[in-house]
Amino acid sequence: MKTKNLLYLLMLVAFLFTACSKDEDKNPIEPTPTVNEAEVLVQYLEQTGDFVNTAAPAMISATDVYNNILTDKSQYIIDIRAAADFAAGHIEGAVNVAAADLVTHYASNNLGSYEKVVIACYTGQTAGWGTTILRVLGHSNVFDLKFGMCSWNQAFASRWQNSIGNGKAADMVTTPTNKNAAGELPELNTGATEGADILEARIAALLQEGFSPATISNATLYTNLSNYYIVNYWSPEHYATGHIEGAVQYTPKETLKLAADLKTLPTDKPVVVYCYTGQTSAHVAAYLRLLGYDAKSLLFGMNAMSYDNMPGTKFTSADVKDYPFVQ
Repeated sequence: MKTKNLLYLLMLVAFLFTACSKDEDKNPIEPTPTVNEAEVLVQYLEQTGDFVNTAAPAMISATDVYNNILTDKSQYIIDIRAAADFAAGHIEGAVNVAAADLVTHYASNNLGSYEKVVIACYTGQTAGWGTTILRVLGHSNVFDLKFGMCSWNQAFASRWQNSIGNGKAADMVTTPTNKNAAGELPELNTGATEGADILEARIAALLQEGFSPATISNATLYTNLSNYYIVNYWSPEHYATGHIEGAVQYTPKETLKLAADLKTLPTDKPVVVYCYTGQTSAHVAAYLRLLGYDAKSLLFGMNAMSYDNMPGTKFTSADVKDYPFVQ
């Protein structure tokens, strides 16, 4: 009797197993779709202002900042230089804030209520990086002080004055280099699925790493040009006058879009972006790093390599003002 009951039990288990298997065949479990985080992020950024392809670089001159002070315009100045340099001399009313704290400082001080928020650094390049971070978050009142504190007073001008040069002038070429074939975007793994959440995670990563990984000097670049994918961020006409050997021309505000040439940037080697002064390229490099590219801004741009022959914006003695500062 016990044997017969055991046999019935085994037959029942087999029946239930077979029935469940058939049900699973009819209704297979769908795999969770993989989110292409970089593509979601790009689409989100392009739909919410597309700062890099519309308004960048967002800069303001020392003269405009000074006039705003004189006329008591609604303006808030953030100085992101080292505390010791800030103490040695700064614009009256400026607040010393670490670059890593820009986002939290903006939010906690209700800076959206000001007409303009100006970020000042030494030369305008770190501030360009910080401006992009705040701008892609939707803070359209943020501006990078053009040429940084170097433009405010001769007392601060040495960093720019000592960075002008013609040491690479003879190395410039006019032979064009074609863009890569379109490939894939970088792989991001924040774990988020929505554009706003991915952006928040990526900005936190950029603030933690700081500006230094997003820069490169021309001395390092010329150690081996082939190690880098070099982006000339000029107009085609200026590119034709002479550029770094192997550099590929990308038109400002046109080609770094998902529907244009963004995917021609490689994901397997560093991307070096250069412009005239290093300020626009700092904006662009910050944006590309948000997307996961190993992008770097060429410090001081063409001003540091072929100053006398270059087209575009140049730092001159006329850019150095004699505006007052406090200690």
